[in-house]
Amino acid sequence: MISFDKVTKRFGSNLALSDVSFDCEAGTVHAITGENGAGKSTLMNLLAGIFPADSGEIRLRGKPISPESPADARRLGISTIFQELTLLPNLTIAENLFLGREPLRRGAVDRLAMRENARSMIARLGSGMDVDAYCGELSVADLHLVEIAKGVSVDADVFIFDEPTAALNAPEVEKLGELLATLRAAGKLVFYVSHRLDEIFRFCDRVSVLKDGQHVETRATQALTRDELVSLMVGRVLSQFFPARPARSDAAPVALSVEELRVGEDGPAVSFELRRGEIVGLAGLDGQGQRDIVRALSGLEPSAGGRITKRSEAGAMALGADVVKTVLAGIGFVPEDRKIEGLYLPLSIGENIMLGMLRRLPIWKMVRSRPHVIAELMRRLNIRAAGARQVVGELSGGNQQKVMIGRWLAAGIDVLLLEEPTRGVDVGAKAEIYGLLREFTNGGGAVLTVSSELLELLGLCDRILVVRRNEIVAELDAAQTSEEEVMRYALVGHSDA
Repeated sequence: MISFDKVTKRFGSNLALSDVSFDCEAGTVHAITGENGAGKSTLMNLLAGIFPADSGEIRLRGKPISPESPADARRLGISTIFQELTLLPNLTIAENLFLGREPLRRGAVDRLAMRENARSMIARLGSGMDVDAYCGELSVADLHLVEIAKGVSVDADVFIFDEPTAALNAPEVEKLGELLATLRAAGKLVFYVSHRLDEIFRFCDRVSVLKDGQHVETRATQALTRDELVSLMVGRVLSQFFPARPARSDAAPVALSVEELRVGEDGPAVSFELRRGEIVGLAGLDGQGQRDIVRALSGLEPSAGGRITKRSEAGAMALGADVVKTVLAGIGFVPEDRKIEGLYLPLSIGENIMLGMLRRLPIWKMVRSRPHVIAELMRRLNIRAAGARQVVGELSGGNQQKVMIGRWLAAGIDVLLLEEPTRGVDVGAKAEIYGLLREFTNGGGAVLTVSSELLELLGLCDRILVVRRNEIVAELDAAQTSEEEVMRYALVGHSDA
């Protein structure tokens, strides 16, 4: 249905795509994958009408096309569900879904029909959201569901899904899988842009791998193993995707102790210890309290009771809902949404990292520029950039995450709390981030992380604490447990429940 023939695109001196050629068939879900900067989004943006190709040809059913805008692409039967949200916050769900193509009755907008159609579209994704709710009041996950509903409501033959599950929980991902199967059965061509290897193998029939702007290979997913796909993406075999775990020791010093912590007024109490040299993961279904626990420990959100104590050779320090005191105690926090809560996107790499150095200074002192320290951190973290003066907003997701970690390393913290440590990060950068976290704990630090990717927790962590309804229902040795055991506790709670 779609053919790319020697497609090339430059941005100034940067060659984003070079002679990319492959074919895509109707009635298939076709994955487009590769590391950040490989050219995936650029190629899909050409098809979506965001900008034109410099040379080469894109053909739809054998006929050359060159859409000049997303609206032009839709007229050709190509609909895109963008990763970046395009919804207007001051409009309702129904109004956003039908913006620019509102149903009419006697020359006026038929709001009753619009709401009924919107309910049907949202229900198709397994959601019961109120279509009269304003989009500015919705969670990030709900906004992405509305974005997906908006994209698939178009009468199109080609659909582009750009990282569609980045903000979705497990049940919503399953509903998306059902939707993809429906589109496939209807003879549609679906492009599925994703870093998530498990989803590529679950949902997709074929996969095209791009690297450094070039087409590496297109294969049937059934003819590939996970390791083979990773090798195609990064250009090398990742024989050890996760770093080796050191031998566990219950005698290791405690870095953080949590006693009878309650994150809700009537919720259960949570108690555990985080020891130096270990990475501990909080697992569970979305919305079960993992995020609330980490944010209470970071001082961002108040708890309803309990004690949080930071321990070191200097002694013990009681903590609470006080971010400044928590940071001064040597605890860093990497939020899930690095662009909104973590980084200052208009500032440079160096300026973002230097913010960590403020931890050790009195409020009346200014931090002095230390370019040699920043350069060494960039080298150690393998931050790929033009230099320390490059604006952080221009970096890939993986490099932005490294800058966040680098800020806390510059601050000299010894406990690191992370939400979704590799969300929106390509497979090569994931391996590097895992190595950085293990290097941090090998040096005496301690890590507590929340991740919706269970395989990540199983491969990276030393222990896994399963959370259900704000309660820790199981403590598991990550090296000995399985996906099935973790999910059993996540679904039913204690073994005697």
